Amino acid sequence: MSKDYSYEAVMSRKPQIMKDSVGIDYATFEAEGIGFDYERMMKETGYTLAEMQEIQGQTGVGNTPLLEMKNLTNLARKYAPAGKGARIFIKDEAANPSGSFKARRAANAVYHAKKLGYKGVIAATSGNYGAAVASQAAMHGLKCIVVQECYDSRYVGQPEIIEKARKCEAYGAEVVQTSVGPELFYVFLKLLEETGYFNASLYTPFGIAGVETLGYEIAMQFREKEGRDPDAVICTNAGGGNLTGTARGLIKAGAENTRIIGASVDLTGLHMASDEQFNRKSFTTGHTGFGVPFATNPDRSDVPRSAARPLRYMDRYVLVNQGEVFLMTELLAQMEGLERGPAGNTALAAAFSVAQEMKEDQIIVVQETEYTGAGKHINAQLTFARENGIEIFFGDPKQEEKGKNIILPEDLSLLKAQEVDLNKLRKSLVKNAASQAEKISDEDIQYLMTETKSSREFIEEQLQNLGINR
Repeated sequence: MSKDYSYEAVMSRKPQIMKDSVGIDYATFEAEGIGFDYERMMKETGYTLAEMQEIQGQTGVGNTPLLEMKNLTNLARKYAPAGKGARIFIKDEAANPSGSFKARRAANAVYHAKKLGYKGVIAATSGNYGAAVASQAAMHGLKCIVVQECYDSRYVGQPEIIEKARKCEAYGAEVVQTSVGPELFYVFLKLLEETGYFNASLYTPFGIAGVETLGYEIAMQFREKEGRDPDAVICTNAGGGNLTGTARGLIKAGAENTRIIGASVDLTGLHMASDEQFNRKSFTTGHTGFGVPFATNPDRSDVPRSAARPLRYMDRYVLVNQGEVFLMTELLAQMEGLERGPAGNTALAAAFSVAQEMKEDQIIVVQETEYTGAGKHINAQLTFARENGIEIFFGDPKQEEKGKNIILPEDLSLLKAQEVDLNKLRKSLVKNAASQAEKISDEDIQYLMTETKSSREFIEEQLQNLGINR
């Protein structure tokens, strides 16, 4: 009898498919209540930080340059109050083999897949991670399939996603493209079951632990270069793995006083799974459509328990607009001679603003850059936006209407990162985690405190507001 591959049947087999394709029994980490043993799950990688550095080094991943943006720093100081304007640095992750920090995630995952005897790897991603997995798979002699959410119902695909598909194929991967919506996850699960390949998910412990080397390198490089740790590290935030892994690496380096700042493009009001709105945004990652829901409900990912838990580590969260990132991309190229893609430039735009709040002797680090290419270039993005009815003009970015226009700052004084209320996100996480529970134990409260980086009083107040018994 042939196996039932209907949507409902495949989804019902998700737990077993995941267990078979990752080699991790997530049930062993579950607590009696709402929580789970996160640190035990992270140790499931079986690799120390030093071993991960060695694994990555074997394929040329890591040890990327740390560069000071002197011209951008001087420009920021022109708009800052007297004595303000922190030094801006970037960690040039575009130097990795596949052109982004995600090579670190992929290196560990693909190495582990080969070690366990899998013949191939599969990743569900629209972009840089797919290229990273494909690159690492080529080096290790494994097959690779990348599943992309690429098109709307008119079969119109965004230029950045199409560019990333080209890069994946250049590394020898098979790219399976789907329309926006639930089709992606269904196709992903079906392929995992049919092929028996390893699930090189962005959100496994292997992937997140791989980014720990990035945070660790930042601390080590600054101690060698400046004799101290940076005051703040700013991370473009989407699914949360970038920020989580970087923060954990900084902590392992002993950089306990470095503030961790998340930054996303503000696409509030645009639904990421909407066919109509899919092509009315000019950013495929690093925006609020991922950053907010994944922060408040991390386990919405493609594994039972996500290893990306950004609210555990985030000290601050800010938003920038599309036009601000596009302008910063131009400034980076024309003032610092570095042409880089939009993901890292999201954090750079935020850093330009945040630096103006900090003292001149302080240091802020943008912890990643990414490669750019034909479809990822801002000209391609803006042309595509115009073709989809988006107006583009200079003015005040804060007047931008998402899905209707893109406003580039007519003056750099208008480039200002907007604050996100972290307590609002924390409240949402507590509600998502605890609303199905009839009673909350002390262990549950401790878990929620850690999960939200907050106090017992805060958690107890939220539970009381939700009407949940202790």
